[in-house]
Amino acid sequence: MSIKYIVTGGAGFIGSNLVRELNARGEDEILIVDELGEDEKWKNLVGLAYEDYIDKEDLFDYLEGVALKKVKAVYHLGACSATTETDADYLAYNNYHYTRALCESCLDAGVRFVYASSAATYGDGNLGYSDADAETPKFRPLNMYGYSKHMFDLWALRNGALKEIAGLKYFNVYGPGEAHKGDMRSVVHKSFEQILASGKVQLFKSNRPDYKDGEQVRDFIYVKDAVDMTLWLGERPSVGGLFNCGTGTPRTWVDLVSAVFNAMGIPVNIEFVDMPPHLEGKYQYHTCAVMDKIRTKDYPARFQTLESGINDYVRNHLMS
Repeated sequence: MSIKYIVTGGAGFIGSNLVRELNARGEDEILIVDELGEDEKWKNLVGLAYEDYIDKEDLFDYLEGVALKKVKAVYHLGACSATTETDADYLAYNNYHYTRALCESCLDAGVRFVYASSAATYGDGNLGYSDADAETPKFRPLNMYGYSKHMFDLWALRNGALKEIAGLKYFNVYGPGEAHKGDMRSVVHKSFEQILASGKVQLFKSNRPDYKDGEQVRDFIYVKDAVDMTLWLGERPSVGGLFNCGTGTPRTWVDLVSAVFNAMGIPVNIEFVDMPPHLEGKYQYHTCAVMDKIRTKDYPARFQTLESGINDYVRNHLMS
């Protein structure tokens, strides 16, 4: 059996899109690692070409029988990504201990290791969104999901691993393959379903005087652009570090929802509702990736606009 790439979370949102892009580049010697569970995530595997699939709990036993040194790259995208998950032990195991063990195996074998961090590590944004190493220890995530990702970032920084591996702090990624994520799927997907059901979209009111309703901003990035950056880093073992993965251009929720309406050919109809009590104090009003660091590595950033990304997603995927 020949394995060239290992993709954990390969049945998930970003992972399945990454495998699909590898296929488009003529690569199918891929080991997909995931945990399918009882939802419909398995549907993301349909149409993909890969050598083998295993459950995430079997990976380390599997690697004992595989010549890991022959693997070109490991893309570690598997994690518990629910920001509402409250089982801290579960998150620490999935997002820190598992990641660290896999990273150490790759470092020992001299295999390129690229992993998913998260913009949730930045907390409320008051300390900025710089991915500079000197800034990383300062951040204070707002939830255990963000902290579990931050734990590994800090370990990798403290132990010098970031000189040899690459991590991506994904911002607000949207696109095909996210339907199984339930409440964690993007507002693009949620808006599309709301429009089909009621002809309108609900957005949270603002609880801050410096932001109007619906004008809270995020850095939205189309999954195809996120995959391009991930694979670019995987192909360049000399480029180590922790990098933001966003567009560097913040847009409002009203912009996003309006783009969905326009892509569907339906007049914009937005209703503003009160923010749930459990989100107050934990809600980010502004996120924007600082992209200077990746540009110093000569990354040829070619990000789609919010409107073009949503138009492609809605017309060529959701509506079909």
